[in-house]
Amino acid sequence: MTLAKISWSNLKDKPLSSFLSGLLMTLGIAIISLLLLLNKQLQDQFSRNIRGVDMVIGAKGSPLQLILSSIYQIDSPVGNIPLAEAQRLTRNPLIKSAIPMAMGDSYRSFRIVGTNQKYLDQFGATMAQGKPFSADLEVVIGPRVAEVTGLKVGDSFASQHGFDTNGEEHGNKKYRVVGLLAPSNSVCDQLILTNVSSIWAIHESHDDHHDETTTGPVGMPMVGAMAGRMAGRAHKAELHDDDEGNNEAPEEGPDANAGPDAGPQITAMLVKFRNPMGMMLKRGIDNSPKLQAALPAIEVNRLFDLLGVGIETLRGLALAIILVAGISVFVSLYNSLKERRYEMALMLSMGATRAQLFGMLLLEGLVLALIGFVAGLALSRLGLWLLSQFVEGNYHYSFSSLAILPDEWYLLIVAVVIGLLAAALPALGVYRMNISRVLAEE
Repeated sequence: MTLAKISWSNLKDKPLSSFLSGLLMTLGIAIISLLLLLNKQLQDQFSRNIRGVDMVIGAKGSPLQLILSSIYQIDSPVGNIPLAEAQRLTRNPLIKSAIPMAMGDSYRSFRIVGTNQKYLDQFGATMAQGKPFSADLEVVIGPRVAEVTGLKVGDSFASQHGFDTNGEEHGNKKYRVVGLLAPSNSVCDQLILTNVSSIWAIHESHDDHHDETTTGPVGMPMVGAMAGRMAGRAHKAELHDDDEGNNEAPEEGPDANAGPDAGPQITAMLVKFRNPMGMMLKRGIDNSPKLQAALPAIEVNRLFDLLGVGIETLRGLALAIILVAGISVFVSLYNSLKERRYEMALMLSMGATRAQLFGMLLLEGLVLALIGFVAGLALSRLGLWLLSQFVEGNYHYSFSSLAILPDEWYLLIVAVVIGLLAAALPALGVYRMNISRVLAEE
């Protein structure tokens, strides 16, 4: 019988202690592995979606909420802003492009975003079927939307007010699907995209039906009468920018300056600077009574700094669990060595060397470490899959990458070192064993 088989038999002879040692090792590795996976995928998702967006202009409120709602679509918008004022600010020569966004409605919890073709280019979204939206009430849908809702090119649907399935339905006008986006692994995969004037047209008819200004559950007032008057001038009211960054102002109707909240409104504006000097514009925008500017890179870094405290705490706890697992392996093998002294003395008398017995005990610690590592990786992937189901159901983001990360190989080294050290300490007793005395005592 080889030393490997003997080591395995010894582990099976002590199933409870072996299971406890392996379980502790598994839990510690699983927690650290899951944290590494989540941290990597969150950073990838956040970094990918803010690429090319230098600043977001929106209503007064939380800058982080503005970033999360406008770029990542995982929070409620802070409010609406006058389109004319946002365009006036974005005519600055330091701004290369500005993409308008109008939000507030959804379909089966998937958000409907009014914007222009620049938004698709911003996130690298391309058409898989059909054509881009052009006329009012035409939409293109992301692949995730098509998968969950079953919508396809040519279908029509009524939107709902707000971002949950309990919102009031705008049944008097329906959107028509004219295109399906190819997967881009960006926020576009989970959105329904149309032009800004479609959002105004939907709320025009909704407000005419209620004969009053409606405030949705996300706290975004829509100007009913003005939306009706401006819907006919929809395409002029959207912001257009050419490759040189010359932002053209839309033609403004006679009602555009009728009052502090008169004129068409949007939710936010995604801005790209011509050069880093554009950051100087933030202070001037923040001084506006209605608008604020948020820098995505700064807000996202701040968010990860806040998350980092909890992540580091959990990582420290997981390392403590792994150390406890090593202590458990040490205690298990130490007790096993005392119980098997006669067996080992007999093996030595029959020709086995002390180095072989030492290696056999080291092998037991190594096996427990490897079992804990493999089981820990499997458990972390299971945890990531369960978390992904929750996130997909609530935010439509997917954590689908299950590949082993480079940092996890360092985790393997740590597990092996702890397993070998835990086994080596009791295994040193083999060299101090008096064969004749042990055989005589037994």
